[in-house]
Amino acid sequence: MAHNRLTDAASSLTLRGRCLVAAGLTLGLLGALLGERSLIQLAVFVLALPVLSAVGVARQRFRIATRRTVTPVRVPRGADAEVLLEIANTDTRSGGLWLLSEQVPPHIGVRPRFVVERLAPGASAAFRYRVHGGRRGRSPLGPLRLRLVDPFGLVLRTAAGTDTGTLLVVPRVRPLLGSGPLAGSGGSDGEGARRSIAVHGEDDVSTREYRHGDDLRLVHWRATARTGELMVRLEERPWRAAATLLLDTRAAGHLLGGAATGPAGDPAPPSDSLEWVVEAAASIGTHLLRRGAGLRVVTDGGELTSAVGRGRLGPEELLEQLAQLGASRVPRLHLAVDALRRVSAEGPAVCLLGLLDPDDVAPLARARSGPGTDVAVLLDPAAWLDAGANRGRRATSSSARSELVGRQQRTADLLRAAGWQVVLMSPAQTVEQVWQLMRPTPAGRTAHPTGMPS
Repeated sequence: MAHNRLTDAASSLTLRGRCLVAAGLTLGLLGALLGERSLIQLAVFVLALPVLSAVGVARQRFRIATRRTVTPVRVPRGADAEVLLEIANTDTRSGGLWLLSEQVPPHIGVRPRFVVERLAPGASAAFRYRVHGGRRGRSPLGPLRLRLVDPFGLVLRTAAGTDTGTLLVVPRVRPLLGSGPLAGSGGSDGEGARRSIAVHGEDDVSTREYRHGDDLRLVHWRATARTGELMVRLEERPWRAAATLLLDTRAAGHLLGGAATGPAGDPAPPSDSLEWVVEAAASIGTHLLRRGAGLRVVTDGGELTSAVGRGRLGPEELLEQLAQLGASRVPRLHLAVDALRRVSAEGPAVCLLGLLDPDDVAPLARARSGPGTDVAVLLDPAAWLDAGANRGRRATSSSARSELVGRQQRTADLLRAAGWQVVLMSPAQTVEQVWQLMRPTPAGRTAHPTGMPS
């Protein structure tokens, strides 16, 4: 084992160490050729330094434990977080000169580096560094890479840990006002007002057949005697505003290339149309859930459900799932429409859509969620292309641009004809501005960024 450590240390010579070895060999060769004993002695001394350094590094033992604390635990896209890295020496001997570096992805910041010298047994050292949440998702923090060096800087030994931390970057949540498409769909402006079953008399009470597990105190004896079967009363239940969110995450439906210019004054605008859609879903979904609405969220991959398997998503869990949502390879919208048809039972549907084909309109219209005003937020291809977005790395040709704009316009016309409210979203618009346009409008009109009908 010691031989292996010595071999590893000798093979880890730094540039300075390699130069010193080359100089020693050169001096030895010259001393042998010229018969100069002093040169040979100097060569032996020079060559002995890397060897001694390698032995010293090979004999260094280390056992360290690390712990990371991220504050805050999760950050919205565009915000920063602070990481507290605690390093403890769990060995029985003091450590040597440790050069430490934390392995982090380039998109969250520069790799932090630290120097620890002769950390006592059982002692710990704390370091802080900042990371930037520039991209949604979970980014690993670590593992810690340790480099052992000798005092002369001739030998370098590297080891990496196994423990890591996580930075969770969730979509931004923009503050919204009002109930948007829920206005007028029942309740007190979507605030979850309660509506009770009307009871005009004992004989008018709504009843149903008894089911195993029902409370026997709810048995309605008159209805039981009249029907000959055990019947129970239906309890009064709260009425809640409801809605369904559909997210179009198809890569083929978004302009993912280039970098679009966002609204003025926004320090971290969405860089592409998919990021805009995810941010809108986070803002609208969180707003409705906090107002007490029953919300279902569907994508090309199906419905977003609670991780525990029971109950619906809460605001925090919705953000966590949206944080890891990426572009799908599904070419058409049919999977998302099928998911919408399965889950939508009541309330309006708010569909956050990218580039659509007119053939997708008919199945989408048939999957309407029920009473209320269904809203389709459509990507405005002309505005996004003008802002610098593209479908790929190359610029979009004029013919392709005309085709995209014309196809999207036909899609908007078909949706309006099917009774949908259509809102066109551009990169210059914020989610708040689009939300304010989601109001019941006269039939046959489309809400544009300026609010003018078509």
